[in-house]
Amino acid sequence: MECQECKQNPATLHFAQVTNGEKREIHVCHQCAKEKGYVTTDDESYSLHNLLSGLFNFDPEKLHHSTHNKPAARQMECEKCGMTYQEFAQVGKFGCASCYQTFSEHLNPIFRRVHSGNTAHHGKVPKRVGKDISARRKVKELRWKLQQLIAEEEFEEAAKIRDQIKEMEKTLNQSGEGDV
Repeated sequence: MECQECKQNPATLHFAQVTNGEKREIHVCHQCAKEKGYVTTDDESYSLHNLLSGLFNFDPEKLHHSTHNKPAARQMECEKCGMTYQEFAQVGKFGCASCYQTFSEHLNPIFRRVHSGNTAHHGKVPKRVGKDISARRKVKELRWKLQQLIAEEEFEEAAKIRDQIKEMEKTLNQSGEGDV
């Protein structure tokens, strides 16, 4: 795609502007972007790598205190590839598959920040054909919650959850899906 301003260079920057619900896209080369004031200097460019590194570079002191007697993350090193946690934070990606296991105890705070508090991926279910799958997942979650309530001796709430599970299982069995 060529620059919309000079029509000579390839467009390297793409901007989208929404005004009163109307979207307008601009595709320009770096030189025209500087001339038009979209970008001021080369030093101010911000890459995806900078964004990801910023997400990973949370306060190591906070991390050290939250893990009690565990070694500070900055001193940890992958046994397989030798990558340190500090290098991981700067690069924004692991050196090998073992890095995930090596740094696992320090990753949940990152995942919570990046994924709005979630640390587990449950996947998506197609709406049209996934009603029974969603219902089975819900039953599984309710069973887990039921076990927690029983352990906490919250028997009244547990009875409500038990009844909810029975009703959902009955509906699933009627739809021909069998056991949950």
